[in-house]
Amino acid sequence: MALTPSTMLALGTSAPAFSLSDAVDNGRVSLADFEGKPALLVMFICNHCPYVQHVMKGLGQVASDYATCGLGVVAINSNSLETYPQDGPEHMRELARAEGWDFPFLFDETQEVAKAYRAACTPDFFLFDSERRLVYRGQLDDSRPGNSVPVTGDDLRAALDAVLAGKPVPEDQKPSLGCNIKWKPGNEPDYT
Repeated sequence: MALTPSTMLALGTSAPAFSLSDAVDNGRVSLADFEGKPALLVMFICNHCPYVQHVMKGLGQVASDYATCGLGVVAINSNSLETYPQDGPEHMRELARAEGWDFPFLFDETQEVAKAYRAACTPDFFLFDSERRLVYRGQLDDSRPGNSVPVTGDDLRAALDAVLAGKPVPEDQKPSLGCNIKWKPGNEPDYT
């Protein structure tokens, strides 16, 4: 498995707007729908990636554990259906229901949202404060398929705890590692 790291979008960046279809209920979800939330977690994930599969239960657990704190959570799949039909909306809906996720799972068919966030891999995590400024980007934790480190979500949880307590999030952050986003032919971004 080839590893692709996060691009590590600059801290302080404003959350790029989005309005995408939710594969779970076919409704539209936009950035504005999270108005008033003390923080927003945007996750770029997909169905087939072994790095995402490795942390699926952990993603649901983090979202559940922080629901009472008012955390907004949204997952976005930007993979091309041309090359990865198993990541399509029907399969996304099945996955979200099987995992019991209660957060939206959005399909970024044009891949423009992934480009706006400079998302590079799955999973890729972006945490924004109440003013929708980026305070964390990087890994869930040190666990990877086959490395025997348990999935705890420690890195992301530390950032969540800090931002929800109104404290600064440490800027020493490790990039997420995973499968590259499956770009449509000719649609690959230039993140230089």
